[in-house]
Amino acid sequence: MELATLVCRFHLVCNSVFLSFQSKSSGQNPADSKKPQQKSDKQRTFTLSDFDIGRALGKGKFGNVYLAREKSSKFIIALKVLFKSQLQKANVEHQLRREIEIQAHLRHPNILRLYGYFHDDQRVYLILEYAPNGELFRALQAQPLKRFDELRTAAYIQQLADALHYCHLKKVIHRDIKPENLLLGAKGELKIADFGWSVHAPSSRRDTLCGTLDYLPPEMVQGRPHDHKVDLWSLGVLCYEFLVGKPPFEAETYEETYARISRAQYSFPDHVSQDAKDLISSLLQINPNNRLSLEGVLSHPWIKESENLRKKVQESKAQSNPSVKSTVNAPIPASSTSKPAQLSST
Repeated sequence: MELATLVCRFHLVCNSVFLSFQSKSSGQNPADSKKPQQKSDKQRTFTLSDFDIGRALGKGKFGNVYLAREKSSKFIIALKVLFKSQLQKANVEHQLRREIEIQAHLRHPNILRLYGYFHDDQRVYLILEYAPNGELFRALQAQPLKRFDELRTAAYIQQLADALHYCHLKKVIHRDIKPENLLLGAKGELKIADFGWSVHAPSSRRDTLCGTLDYLPPEMVQGRPHDHKVDLWSLGVLCYEFLVGKPPFEAETYEETYARISRAQYSFPDHVSQDAKDLISSLLQINPNNRLSLEGVLSHPWIKESENLRKKVQESKAQSNPSVKSTVNAPIPASSTSKPAQLSST
């Protein structure tokens, strides 16, 4: 089975199961739908038996993520297993439905694909794109000083700004950009991987307090309505953390962190370049309307100059060793030593 056929099959599954999931929560009978009721073989629902389950890739609050392979096509995916009892206990079923609906419709090279999902009596299974080089947070922590150099940081910020620009054009606000929610693909490229706090807000401003404390913008800390510009602030915080090794407003207590965020109180160490400082300062503006736009980020001198320098380095490496394809942002090799893991509820 070709990749395009498998992806199409995933979407058919996602649509049919999501209809059932929504109908159950709204009290409607899926049979009442005006759409044709006969299902072809291609529309059959996946079950766990359709996959070979491999090693554990990560563990979350509501379940675990496993490396898996669809048996008929041998297509490698990441299978996120969420336990219904834990979702219900935390009252986040609606949040999961929203996350699935948003992520399943996004198509961008720097956004992790959600191919579809299925469920049984105890679990919900999300069929996700596999990112071989793992969590960006681990790559950051593995650096000698727990920070990236400016070339690598600029590449990640450029990719993330492009992905967020795409989201905003689709009227999607992410609201929880941080290293832990980013993965690295096969070529070391950044991928937004978690849309748990994202929202589709075509015309309204939001009031919900969400996201991670160190990345919250002043308007959310102060309980004011917010819009897509919260992602601009988070992009600035992320850029700072990549270059410095810690968030700009980190403090010993929550209260002090809140106060620093409200005042946009932070400082730069000497090793951060002037152009990088300019980009970060342009994003970390208390007034959301004063923040640099994503178009401005993509055209910023620090981003463009870093892009040109990376190209020159790549060309130089290619000329010196034509048989080897090199990249400036060498990814962290994916682990190949972990043993297969069994599904469990713990």
